[in-house]
Amino acid sequence: MTTKESLTYKAAGVDIDAGSELVSRIKESVARTSRAEVIGSVGGFGGLFKLASDRYDDPILVSGTDGVGTKLKLVLEQDAHDEIGIDLVAMCANDVIVLGAEPLFFLDYFVTPRLDVEIAARVIKGIARGCELAGAALIGGETAEHPGMHAAGEYDLAGFCVGVVDQSKLVDGRNIRPGDSVIGLASSGPHSNGFSLIRRVLEQYPNSGETELDGRPLMELLLRPTRIYVRAILDLVAEIEVKGISHITGGGLTENIPRVLPDGLGVSLQRAAWPEPAVFRWLEDAGISRPEMLQTFNCGVGMIVIVAREDVESAQSSLTRSGEQAWLIGEVVTDGTEQVTVD
Repeated sequence: MTTKESLTYKAAGVDIDAGSELVSRIKESVARTSRAEVIGSVGGFGGLFKLASDRYDDPILVSGTDGVGTKLKLVLEQDAHDEIGIDLVAMCANDVIVLGAEPLFFLDYFVTPRLDVEIAARVIKGIARGCELAGAALIGGETAEHPGMHAAGEYDLAGFCVGVVDQSKLVDGRNIRPGDSVIGLASSGPHSNGFSLIRRVLEQYPNSGETELDGRPLMELLLRPTRIYVRAILDLVAEIEVKGISHITGGGLTENIPRVLPDGLGVSLQRAAWPEPAVFRWLEDAGISRPEMLQTFNCGVGMIVIVAREDVESAQSSLTRSGEQAWLIGEVVTDGTEQVTVD
């Protein structure tokens, strides 16, 4: 009788022991994200979070989920795993904060064909750092090995964020009126959007990795993590009435701003009102048209807030105190043929 080889999950490509080692590696980083409302610790079947109901009169939960797109391709090529987790948190938490909601907790999903504990720990420590910046507790997640689903050495990421806001303080755009002012907050670069197009440009200019812009390597500028605006926006909405907020992600300025505008309104932006980072000038010089730039990238403005004209000075002062660069970049207008015009 032929002796059969003993079959194991590890031989099939899934190493449970590696997963346990990863949990021990990230435990300290995760602990730093904890909030008073967190019950228990990471590792259970579900994360527990007790909503502090005495802080809210009529609480609404706000949820967001996202990934980091094909920016991961550059991260893998450059062995730049330490900050992509910040991008992941930012893409979710910045979406939650546009409604005026405070991010409460975050969960991540990390999937790879074979778990490399060292790389996974670098990624998840970055996620924990992003949660610290957003004030959200990292209360759980999933690390999965899926042999055969991705190329060797690759991984993919997704994130999930839940926040809360009192219904009376919800920022939903309903009070936006013609004449209101549009304030732009500086981005740190392309953030996590448009990288399929960026990678196409890099393919056309294979020596561009050696390029320096304003004294910085191009790749460093491209890989800068997405800026997290949570604390600045929370401070702002506590001080003045913010009528609308838009996170400038995929779709750029022209597609994202209309998402917060009431029917019949648009915005007119003054292109000279904010400085464009060198990385965007490089992309345009590489052959991307101005309309395509505005529809794909944030072009230096990662978040916009809409306030009454008389509140502009107070808003800019608040944002500056929070460490943001903020410029008055336009105003709300009665919509013509386009909802967003850039002069």
